[in-house]
Amino acid sequence: MDTILRQTPLYAAHLHLKARMVEFAGWAMPVLYTGILEEARAVRNGAGMFDISHMGRIQVEGEGATALLQHLTSNDVSALKPSEAQYSLLTNPSGGIIDDIIVYRQGEETYLVVINASNTDKDLTWIAEHNSGGVRVVNETAETAMIAVQGPQAPAIVARIAGQPSLLELGRFHYETGEIGGGTATFCRTGYTGEDGFELIVPAETAEKVWQLFLDAGVMACGLGARDALRIEAGYPLYGHEIDDTTNPVEAGLMWAVKIDKPDFIGRESITSAKSSPALRRLVGLSTQERLQPRQGYTIYVGEEPVGEVTSGIFSPTRGTSIAMGYVAARYARTGTQVEIGIRDRRAKATVVPKKNLLA
Repeated sequence: MDTILRQTPLYAAHLHLKARMVEFAGWAMPVLYTGILEEARAVRNGAGMFDISHMGRIQVEGEGATALLQHLTSNDVSALKPSEAQYSLLTNPSGGIIDDIIVYRQGEETYLVVINASNTDKDLTWIAEHNSGGVRVVNETAETAMIAVQGPQAPAIVARIAGQPSLLELGRFHYETGEIGGGTATFCRTGYTGEDGFELIVPAETAEKVWQLFLDAGVMACGLGARDALRIEAGYPLYGHEIDDTTNPVEAGLMWAVKIDKPDFIGRESITSAKSSPALRRLVGLSTQERLQPRQGYTIYVGEEPVGEVTSGIFSPTRGTSIAMGYVAARYARTGTQVEIGIRDRRAKATVVPKKNLLA
């Protein structure tokens, strides 16, 4: 591979565990350690952890930070209190999604914004283009690491290792600071697996020690393959699959992250128009009884009519059959609609289900 890939602070730890490494968004990342099915089931049944240090961590602070983020994001930043976080969207003037992000409010005019690894440069450029008030925007990705510990046993394990029982009382999309592995840490009650747990932000220099503490506690190291399987099972979108610069929040089912009545933000007019017009397509879940795996780009049919396209698909480790998400023409988006997915040289029968019910 000619391109020099970026390495997270846990790169050596991944090699030590003999992880299979792949390129992802310009980073060398572990796709699996023992196997995707085993790793995903560990998260569903116990606890697993992921290196997510490749995700961008952007500090936005100074007078005007709140106003800047209110203008750039779809959710209501002003509703956040320090120690709270929210899922939000960066939207463009046409209502398309530049990125989906999490905004953490640290103080009156101090925020941490976590963004997708593939969009870090694009997002920073977009923010800079609209930062006319001199708000300080700093990319802290290289100085920190981020570890997601997920699963039904994860909260208790994190609280015990950190010696911080108060973490168990922390609500979803809240965070608390403390220490772990001899260094500072931010413990965020967030995740991308559909399970409970934390996403920890720690200094790069203590990341390996923190990782080892969790390994010693029996937490399974998991790669991007298991993470993708788990997020599809949970019905969560991934940038470049379910959402992109041409996708609007109405068709993507993300209007819950849009506060259309807040003061003006980029894309508000276009999103308002899309909301008041009949949608041409809708993002849905697709449940099958098949083992063949649907993949992005596969055609969805009703009879002989192509009615949509798969955006993500997997053989579900939890269900033992294949599931998918995809966009279909709005008239076929009703729950219970019977469709077929073209998988190589055959058609697999599937049922339209709400994304949150892909595991039902």
